[in-house]
Amino acid sequence: MIQRKQGCLFIFAVFGLFSLFPASAEEPRIAGCTLNGIKLYGKVQVVESFPDFKVQIVESFPDLNVQTVNAFPDVCGKWQFVESFPDFRVQFVTSFPDLRIRYVTAFPGVP
Repeated sequence: MIQRKQGCLFIFAVFGLFSLFPASAEEPRIAGCTLNGIKLYGKVQVVESFPDFKVQIVESFPDLNVQTVNAFPDVCGKWQFVESFPDFRVQFVTSFPDLRIRYVTAFPGVP
């Protein structure tokens, strides 16, 4: 009986640790092609400081497929890079991103 109680305590302790670190805290919350209330399409400026998002370019498991365009960035995942008057600003990083993107030539948006 004592061994059974210790086993139950161990199981409860393990589940308690998992509840302290929810998996959703690591995942970006993209809903309706927005992240933190900012739409993920439009005119984008690359900056070195004070970005709206820190972005990592990946080849697999992206959060967003991005297609670069020269005009009409009006669909989810279409980005037009500009030097001024952006809709949002990004900083490219190699670790701890807010958003992971993959460049595509067709079918931009949330995979």
